[in-house]
Amino acid sequence: MKTTTQNALPEIKSAADLRALAEGEASSAKGRIAALFDEGTFAETGAFAHSVAAELGGADCELEGVVTGYGAIDGRLVFAFVQDFSRMKGALGEMHAKKICNLYDLAIKNGAPMIGIFDSAGAYVLEGVSALAGYGKIMKKVSDASGVIPQIGIVAGNCGGAMATVASMFDILVGAKDASFYVNPPFILNEIDKKASLGKIETAAKNGQIDAVCDTDTAALAYVRVLLSYIPQNNSDGTAYSSTTDEINRLTPNVSAITANDGYNMADVIAAISDDAKFLELSAEYAGSMLTGFVTLNGMVVGVVANNPSVKGGKITACAAKKAARFISFCDCFKVPVLTLVDTEGYEVSVEAEKGQYGAALAKLASAYASSETAKVTVVLGKAFGAAYTLMGSKSIGADIAFAAENAKISAMPTKSAVAFAWNEKVTDNAKRGEIEAKWDSVMASPVIAAKAGEIDDIINLDELRQRASSAFEMLGAKNTLCVPKRHNNLPL
Repeated sequence: MKTTTQNALPEIKSAADLRALAEGEASSAKGRIAALFDEGTFAETGAFAHSVAAELGGADCELEGVVTGYGAIDGRLVFAFVQDFSRMKGALGEMHAKKICNLYDLAIKNGAPMIGIFDSAGAYVLEGVSALAGYGKIMKKVSDASGVIPQIGIVAGNCGGAMATVASMFDILVGAKDASFYVNPPFILNEIDKKASLGKIETAAKNGQIDAVCDTDTAALAYVRVLLSYIPQNNSDGTAYSSTTDEINRLTPNVSAITANDGYNMADVIAAISDDAKFLELSAEYAGSMLTGFVTLNGMVVGVVANNPSVKGGKITACAAKKAARFISFCDCFKVPVLTLVDTEGYEVSVEAEKGQYGAALAKLASAYASSETAKVTVVLGKAFGAAYTLMGSKSIGADIAFAAENAKISAMPTKSAVAFAWNEKVTDNAKRGEIEAKWDSVMASPVIAAKAGEIDDIINLDELRQRASSAFEMLGAKNTLCVPKRHNNLPL
């Protein structure tokens, strides 16, 4: 950890002196608070809290390098702590940690989101183990709040060491391009690997540690204000809604044209069906063969998990599986319905994948779907072969409603592989093989087979994709809020 030092401070004899010091600082934290909260709504907590450290020449007092408090964002109660590099370089000590922990107690009691803005040089080394214990206490509070209230982090400056661990425990992490994010100091690691760009936000985003990258910390604050509109207040709040002027029964004729092209971008389909063509994507820089993010359908907030054929044919890589699993888990925590759009060539086939923990990554995705209790609707738009069909939100793994497009292909194996597996030695004529493949494609891979087996609820025209998905979620709306206890069976006469 980097050490921090205290500058010579003016003599403080009263609360008025302390207030004058706070207001006189050119504090970036104040500007960030003003950009984040509705004007005039922020109220600070622990405003006069400070550490007393025994140093040569006596004990000096300085305002803590963190501002904590609460206010309104678009009229909603939100709590936030903002590390302030202009005060003690944002160094974390016992009182710094205490302010954050006290704020967490208030946020949990009131069931309101927590926003953490990270900008710190590390631990206040003069406090020794007390500073280290402060990290542990914060980690405990973040863990206690996980799945109870949404936690959104903003890496606005320096975020390293144990504080990077704290930030990584948050549900969603947004970073400014000029900020830094690391566990070990990047100047040491970059010296070892001259080609590395460690510590950069872009690097962390490509590794899946940062969910959204913004040009500046001001842009990151604006992004979080938008993000909050898609997230319920807490785990008991139920499905979130927002206003929209989009047509409720709008058809989506362009979806068929989009999906007709090999290697199409699934983001175009998502935009086509969502209200006002808005799709707030998360983790865009990570595992591009899988898309995750938020949309609204007739005002209802819905989380989207989708294969992206434009990247690796939409294959489910280990990183893609982990990306989807974490997002599904978040949605389930806060009762956000999940729409799964399927079009994938299957699993990644590579030596590198098998050398890694590929099976464990796929297990995370399977567990996320199987254990989630939120409303889930799945639509097979194109290819869905083998275990990839099962894994991508099929009815067997927990979807409430499953649709398939008329041209979808659902089969135990891809057509060419299936024919080769069953008749490779018996059919040597290429023309005959082509006939068999065409018949397999039209019969065995038809969604009708899956529908007859009860694994697909309906085969739909993609012009109606928005209508059918919205209708299904409206029907499932009570699933996230209704819990009907049973007393006993009604006795027959």
